[in-house]
Amino acid sequence: MKKLLAFAIVGLLYLVGCSDSLAEQLRDGDIIFQTLRSELSIPIQKATHSPYSHMGIVFFRNGSPHVYEAIKTVQYTPLRKWVDRGEGSHYVVKRLREADRILTSQAVKKLRQAGAKFQGKPYDSFFEWSDNRIYCSELVWKIYDRGFGIRVGKLQKVRDLDLSDPIVKTRMKERYGNKVPMDETVISPDEMFSSDLLVTVIQK
Repeated sequence: MKKLLAFAIVGLLYLVGCSDSLAEQLRDGDIIFQTLRSELSIPIQKATHSPYSHMGIVFFRNGSPHVYEAIKTVQYTPLRKWVDRGEGSHYVVKRLREADRILTSQAVKKLRQAGAKFQGKPYDSFFEWSDNRIYCSELVWKIYDRGFGIRVGKLQKVRDLDLSDPIVKTRMKERYGNKVPMDETVISPDEMFSSDLLVTVIQK
């Protein structure tokens, strides 16, 4: 019993240490990517040719890193909970080039203000380019664009995605029937992940 308790304490201290170490590497405004275990994950991956199906933006709250994300609603999720939710707890963190110069405290404040306008809005599984409902990459893209005019990733149309896979076709049929909105504006996690404006700072 004492040995089990000792192992549990050591494990807890290890996790806390890892969490603190990760927090020290992060900054407000970092963009974090993962692969979710969800029904939408595989269609998104196949349509965009990317291993990553979900993303969010890092903001510190009371000194603790959180991921601001569009999941069921737009919400703050503690970083460790967010990481553990992903496939294999794998994630990649990217940051703006020249972040030391660009992401000043005033710039971060503008990002927070832009993001606050979406808080509580429902997740958009139809991927419409509106502010009524929001999906993950749309949220982060709009925060940077409306916060201070930086467009991370090139906007596309639905027709630009790879819709040929049977899994993607089935999902599109379920969502839209025979009227797929080919001209709807979209932004994918992969398009943002591949942006030249970002550099990788952490990969786990």
